[in-house]
Amino acid sequence: MVNDTLPAELLEPIESLLEHLWLSEQLAFNTLESYRRDLNKIARRLQAEHLNWLNVDPLSLASAVFIPSEKPSSQARALSACKRLFSWMHEYNRRQDIPTEQLQMPKKGQYLPDIISETQIDALLAAPDTKTFLGLRDKALLELMYATGLRVSEAVNLRINEIDLQNGLLSTIGKGNKQRMVPLGEEATDWLENYFTDARPALLKGHACDAVFVSQKKTAITRQLAWMIVTKYATVAGIHHLSPHGLRHAFATHLVNHGADLRVVQLLLGHADIGTTQIYTHVANERLKQIVHQHHPRG
Repeated sequence: MVNDTLPAELLEPIESLLEHLWLSEQLAFNTLESYRRDLNKIARRLQAEHLNWLNVDPLSLASAVFIPSEKPSSQARALSACKRLFSWMHEYNRRQDIPTEQLQMPKKGQYLPDIISETQIDALLAAPDTKTFLGLRDKALLELMYATGLRVSEAVNLRINEIDLQNGLLSTIGKGNKQRMVPLGEEATDWLENYFTDARPALLKGHACDAVFVSQKKTAITRQLAWMIVTKYATVAGIHHLSPHGLRHAFATHLVNHGADLRVVQLLLGHADIGTTQIYTHVANERLKQIVHQHHPRG
């Protein structure tokens, strides 16, 4: 959402940058909104100091970005957005210098996702009442997300022609507009077949919709609804704080636990950098430490 409270000298460069990124790089809506939120936040801090994008110096910019009360990840995201803005301003001769060149990303501690056990996942997947149309849809969604590690946005945007049940494969468009093929697995394939046969036609009631997962409104389910579905059944299963992204973490962690090659996991997740995937080796190691601590006589 555009921040109408900002003066033009702060607001206009933000909106011009976002338009440029949309036209030149076709960035996703959510990515553009993330840039907008972070740049609006920094702009408000500059405004409070009677500064703007044209006259702020590196030291003042650092004061606006590196707020001690904020997490390093939030600071890094804001700095990344500022780097985009000032590089663009420099390229189009709106500033002669790039003040972010003197600023370094904050050091972030290694974030390890919560470890969700396979037993907990079994309880989650058993929670939906598959005798109802909505329960069958939710079961198919949960099975697919755990079987493939799709991001929630990828799952809700999945279309009928992107699923090949006969060969147990799906095609999805991930970050960076990159397409990847992901195997479904027998369990997810079976539940999708049941959903397509029984629940989906009943939910659509003759209306045309090419989305795989549909709601009672006869349209594709939203990210928010997918989030609610996951958290609802996680609560039933006694799992605290499980999000759709937590299912993605569980998918990757359990693959690594069972010996999957890290490069394969990288391809399945759609990570551009193997370094992003390496976190799951740390998760697996933490799980091994827990097992030893709990079960070894000298643990």
